[in-house]
Amino acid sequence: MIAIFLSVWMLFLTTACNVQEQAPISSEITEETIELTVWGAEEDKALLQEIFASFQNRYSSEARFQITYQPQSESNCKDSLLGNLEGGADVFTFADDQVAALAAAGGLDPVENAEDIRKLNLPTSVDAASVDGVLYAYPLTADNGYFLYYNKAYFSEEDIQSLKRILEVAEQSQRLFTMDWSSAWYVYSFFGNTGLKVGLNDDGLTNYCTWNNTDGAIRGVDVAQSMLSIASSPGFASKTDTEFLAGVRDGSVIAGVSGVWNAVAIEEVWGKNTGAAKLPTYLCKGQQIQMASFSGCKLIGVNAYSRHPEWATRLAEWITNESNQRRRFELRGQGPSNTVAANSPEIQSSPAIAALLAQSEFSQLQRIGGKFWDPVSEFAGNMAKGNPSGASLQAQLDRLVEGVTAR
Repeated sequence: MIAIFLSVWMLFLTTACNVQEQAPISSEITEETIELTVWGAEEDKALLQEIFASFQNRYSSEARFQITYQPQSESNCKDSLLGNLEGGADVFTFADDQVAALAAAGGLDPVENAEDIRKLNLPTSVDAASVDGVLYAYPLTADNGYFLYYNKAYFSEEDIQSLKRILEVAEQSQRLFTMDWSSAWYVYSFFGNTGLKVGLNDDGLTNYCTWNNTDGAIRGVDVAQSMLSIASSPGFASKTDTEFLAGVRDGSVIAGVSGVWNAVAIEEVWGKNTGAAKLPTYLCKGQQIQMASFSGCKLIGVNAYSRHPEWATRLAEWITNESNQRRRFELRGQGPSNTVAANSPEIQSSPAIAALLAQSEFSQLQRIGGKFWDPVSEFAGNMAKGNPSGASLQAQLDRLVEGVTAR
């Protein structure tokens, strides 16, 4: 019986092997295409497409990708994303002042490899990407500030120390100095070093503001009067960043306030005459006041609702790695947050980066609630036009503060 059983068993094994050998082996490997949508500045399109290509090449053996770029303002990213988190971009670029709101709304999860990211980036950029010490995004740049660009063919280093002299040279040359007074971001320059205050309350949402103060060494109306005096100069024009660059290209603008994102374009026009420096002083109530600035960083976020969080995270890390931050500097002139890249000789010798560092002594990390922007822009826009209605400056400042501090 044992012999019969063994015979039957051997026959079964032989049959099974024959069946297994004859079964067809599929040559097709089913693999899902990883679809990722990325939001970034319109000016970054070419750079991002280059980065996407290198990312896909690096991971080509692990997955197939379809990466879609969509232009999206970094300053308005939060509003666009929170309007539809599940339908928003997987990876997105945004200004650091939005990180707290995005984290609170559930749009960002804490970064898993936070300690690695901390070690790779400048402390200021890590702080800018964090909320209460928790890292929520990947630092991309450490240069989100502004300073003075000037054409050396018209200005000496002494000329650029005061705004009064800059306007005189511009007027004599029948050219322009420009600054964007439609943007509250730039308008902070006039109030920042006067003792008048603005900032975020402990609730993380509302603002405090003393720009309408009627006592102190410098009052709000003193700043407003100075702005009207500047606006009255034939050598001044309030122009957006885009209009400033257009003026550089057509020769009508010889100096202006902007940031590192325009460094490459300006150097293409002015060449060896490209100058960059800290912001000048301006005359207010008989004193020369150093113009202030907001500072900050650009960050890369990963949507907490991404369908492919692992790959979205890898892409965010790839966009912000040392090599691609160096490439960003080469193509866009933007200062890296990566410590090794930021300390490289070519970046340290950049006139725009040097100017930003000089201005950093007079800058404040931008932490402002959403109610700040429109009231300040409305006020400054009226100053840029010369206050045509003749309305009381104090009344306008009171209205500004009421709007900025609204709950």
